[in-house]
Amino acid sequence: MSGSPPPTGGFVRRVGLFQATAINMSQMCGIGPFVTIPLMVAAFGGPQAVVGFVAGAVLALCDGLVWAELGASMPGSGGSYVYLRQAFQYRTGRLMPFLFVWTAMLFIPLIMSTGVVGFVQYLGYLAPGLDRTAGDLTGLGVIALVMVLLWRGIEHIARITAVMWTVMIASVLLVIVAAAGDFSPHLAFTYPAGAFDPTSGHFWPGFAAGLTIGIYDYLGYNTTAYMGAEIKDPGRTLPRSIVLSILGIMVIYLLLQIGTLGVVDWHRMSDPRDIASTSVASAVLEETWGRGAADVVTVLILITAFASVFAGLLGGSRVPYDAARDRVFFRPYGKLHPRHRFPVLGLATMGAITAVGFLIGRHTDLATLIQLLTTVMVIVQALAQIVALTVLRRRRPTLSRPYRMWLYPLPSVVAFAGWCVIYGYADRNSPGRHPVEWSLAWLALGCVAFLVWARLEKVWPFGPKEISEEYDARKPPVEVG
Repeated sequence: MSGSPPPTGGFVRRVGLFQATAINMSQMCGIGPFVTIPLMVAAFGGPQAVVGFVAGAVLALCDGLVWAELGASMPGSGGSYVYLRQAFQYRTGRLMPFLFVWTAMLFIPLIMSTGVVGFVQYLGYLAPGLDRTAGDLTGLGVIALVMVLLWRGIEHIARITAVMWTVMIASVLLVIVAAAGDFSPHLAFTYPAGAFDPTSGHFWPGFAAGLTIGIYDYLGYNTTAYMGAEIKDPGRTLPRSIVLSILGIMVIYLLLQIGTLGVVDWHRMSDPRDIASTSVASAVLEETWGRGAADVVTVLILITAFASVFAGLLGGSRVPYDAARDRVFFRPYGKLHPRHRFPVLGLATMGAITAVGFLIGRHTDLATLIQLLTTVMVIVQALAQIVALTVLRRRRPTLSRPYRMWLYPLPSVVAFAGWCVIYGYADRNSPGRHPVEWSLAWLALGCVAFLVWARLEKVWPFGPKEISEEYDARKPPVEVG
């Protein structure tokens, strides 16, 4: 078929299962594990840090099943915006989708900014003399290059993503293989006294901090849900891409974490003067295959970091599109590029916020940035979306559900509890920084902005709620290519 846009002028469905899974995995892996392994070790105080990656995988899988059912049922662009709009419109009108877009415009670019921070950290291994100013300019240049590559049609982007996914897999596998060749069980499995003692007073705070870092490393399993209007056969492709990407990344992370701990003494990862605290994968390659191999793999890791930012901004830039089109966000965000059919203002705004977040992250620490972005997203996205699944099952029994959550409601309960642990321990794990207070302040500011906007638009609570249930009788999707 022709590659021209559909008659409606909206998105076209060109992304299949492999490309969708590659987009998720590129966003999930990226630079994350390469920069957070030392943070995880510091949180747990030893090689038992592997528990954090396992816990993160369990939470990601349970939450991913929430995304899978909602995404398969309502495959529109915007992801959570669509689900919250459909679930909460009966009682609070457009409040919840407005708040989601309000917070997403902050936390999605913050996630991308951590990837750019990691990129500059690993670049420091190749260029030890890189000063702060040069690092700042390099990171801003990376963001600009990502924007240039995304300024084109989705069919070209899907091909670019597949190539980057291949590089990401190669870089991770090379580190795993190198670690396996010089693996020391003594280093990997010798734990400090009381490492697994839940009554020690250190285990649960470490677990909560590790769970936060772990789920950060898995974030991205929902990227294709934001692109629901561009996915082929979304009722089958979306759930499969989510589950396959989580399981695949879980195996990779466990091999990477255990292998790294079997080569580099975990005490080195806690020493800010040691290269292992900022470029642990490069340290593994240098210990095993020498400096030349370490340089090559570091280049691949830089490409992986770039791919993560690329995939994240690709999916995230779609979030405000549906909201603006439905008059739940600023109307200019509802316009697509006349030729390439991508949301121009959404992409430009998130790119700019990513740049600001990167500069902030360069002048603080990565753990603080991770705490902030997770607390910002927990209430309005993670917890609200789990509630939305139950609300829709009760209120909308006729909603099309090509996929239904396995073992419902157990995964929802586990996911809800996991997110509550992360939120409840955020301040304890970030003394003096108050991420919970900052997240609540941002949410309160969003409520004020909503009231002002609702007054101007004359919608609830200053007008009717305007109930819309369009996904009960969906028109056949436009398939292209």
